[in-house]
Amino acid sequence: MAKTKSSFFCQSCGYQSVKWLGKCPSCDTWNSFIEEITVKETKNNSGSTSLGKARKPLLINEITVENEQRFSTNDAELDRILGGGIVPGSLVLFGGEPGIGKSTLMLQVALQAKGIKILYVSGEESEQQIRMRAERVGIQNDTCFILAETNTQNIFKQIEQNEPNLVIIDSIQTLHSAFIESSPGSVSQVRECAAELMRFAKESGTPVFIIGHITKDGSLAGPKVLEHMVDTVLQFEGDRNYVYRLLRTTKNRFGSTNELGIYEMRGTGLRAVSNPSEILITHRDEPTSGVAIAASMEGLRPMLIEIQSLVSSAAYGTPQRASTGFDLRRLNMLLAVLEKRCGFRLGVKDVFLNIAGGIKVEDPGIDLAVVCAVLSSNEDLCIPQDTCFAAEVGLTGEIRPVNRIEQRIAEAEKLGFKRMFISSYNSKGVDLNKFKIKLISVSKMEEVFTHLFG
Repeated sequence: MAKTKSSFFCQSCGYQSVKWLGKCPSCDTWNSFIEEITVKETKNNSGSTSLGKARKPLLINEITVENEQRFSTNDAELDRILGGGIVPGSLVLFGGEPGIGKSTLMLQVALQAKGIKILYVSGEESEQQIRMRAERVGIQNDTCFILAETNTQNIFKQIEQNEPNLVIIDSIQTLHSAFIESSPGSVSQVRECAAELMRFAKESGTPVFIIGHITKDGSLAGPKVLEHMVDTVLQFEGDRNYVYRLLRTTKNRFGSTNELGIYEMRGTGLRAVSNPSEILITHRDEPTSGVAIAASMEGLRPMLIEIQSLVSSAAYGTPQRASTGFDLRRLNMLLAVLEKRCGFRLGVKDVFLNIAGGIKVEDPGIDLAVVCAVLSSNEDLCIPQDTCFAAEVGLTGEIRPVNRIEQRIAEAEKLGFKRMFISSYNSKGVDLNKFKIKLISVSKMEEVFTHLFG
């Protein structure tokens, strides 16, 4: 006979307590504990649980390794984010804001994967609604099965009958297990359903994609243990005012976490952007002050981005500092360097900075481009359109080197730029003769101003 017990769970981190607490000792969140009734399964007479026969430890040299091949999703961006394709038996958590395009992207993956059997389980939409979305995407697939179900036991029955090669769950917050008596979406239900899917993926070797909601602060909803259980965590980001969506990896046991995928939202679905540099740079007929091009790196992918700046006199007394897509604290630091080390009086002026395209960049290699854009707007002098920058600015005003400089140079040369400012410390390890672009090595801010503005 099963024993019923009541426990208190933190809605933020999933911490469990036998009594109600005002403040969570794990994440320090106030009034986050809720009571949930859980069912604890009893062991049988043999002492083993429902998982079957107990495993015995093996010597590491005795373990046989099978070379399992990844299989492609026919989506170049998603394959690169995952590290080269889907690993058999992997559990992937896919999170993002409501309406950002999570379900659309996963449905496209299910429809584009030819030659494999896919089961798309939806707890939020009916079969007819998914069919309407598939017609809008315009992709036909004869091996994609749709199941509108929320009970995990019924889902596993259908999986056993159809034997799919890939399972997609939309979403984990809508599932409920018969072993837990709490409502769907609660901490205990999310944890138990994820545990059942993980056991299925590892035992059968079938990869599982799980779509998850996020909270208002941008983190994945549900207990933190959910992110620890899965193999890969993908974050789908973007601004509804822009058509571009960014796919980042925050955890990946089978690849790098520094990759970035870019998609364009269209009326017919999401389109993978193979060359983001061309869409992030505005093609102007004549030069404009306050604009500089930076050679940035997102993981192993070089991108050229456009940095826009506006410097004006402070009309309301206190100068304003605003930044979109760039860290405001780092902008204030760079402005202090220009004020202290270079003698530009920017403390009495408003400074606004924007990275075109609505993306967020944390690469310090765009510091020099940010500084040049600010000075270009301040002096109302245009930077030549065939010039780009790749260097970090230190607190003493020196130009510091950046990583993967050769990839940045190659990307700038491919897009037709004629000049590129780099740190003199980077030029020591670069073969300058193999590039056609003119590389200008600088070590101080004064040298950059002399080359640009005379």
